[in-house]
Amino acid sequence: MSIASQIIRIKESLPEQVRLTAVSKFHSVEAIQEAYDAGQRVFGENRVQELLGKYSQLPATVEWHFIGHLQVNKVKYIAPFIDTVQSVDSMKLLDELNRCAAKARRRIKVLLQIHIAREEHKFGFSFAEAEELLKNNFSETWSNLTICGLMGMATFTDDPDNIRKEFTSLQTFFVRLKQSCLAENTDFKELSMGMSDDYPLAIEAGSTMIRIGSKIFGART
Repeated sequence: MSIASQIIRIKESLPEQVRLTAVSKFHSVEAIQEAYDAGQRVFGENRVQELLGKYSQLPATVEWHFIGHLQVNKVKYIAPFIDTVQSVDSMKLLDELNRCAAKARRRIKVLLQIHIAREEHKFGFSFAEAEELLKNNFSETWSNLTICGLMGMATFTDDPDNIRKEFTSLQTFFVRLKQSCLAENTDFKELSMGMSDDYPLAIEAGSTMIRIGSKIFGART
């Protein structure tokens, strides 16, 4: 199937409240343009240098999301145009994003990445760390950032019960935050969970944003 037909097929299968981030890392400008021409606007990248090259060649109306581990010393390169950083995993990164956003005279949307997987190599805040951070006045401390929600990656496993349990734990935490320390924050509404192999389970658990690459663009070349 073509990229365009895959985009249409996936979007038609999604509940109304779920948005698609097309993970375009390692794929060509031409492939992204085909997805864009099919109506897709949100694309996710995880390497700054690759993103910069694509940004300069694609329409200005692309909504770029950074979805991988972002090194603090590379924030300045994407701050002038990045729409959302879904993978904020440290206070240091929040500080630098805020500083660079202020310098660029714009606001950047962010999701806090929460570590829900069993793999130690994956990044993210613990539930306790994230809750402590959000109890304080986020908008005053990081005035050039908009906190829009949470992101998580489940353990890479064939066990659907384990994946479901991890997604459900993050959704429960998300709801608790919305009802407590972020009750007045109308921007806090995104729960980014689910990739090509597990997104149906993520949607069942309450995901509002899925990140799909291979089911759109095919295997990496």
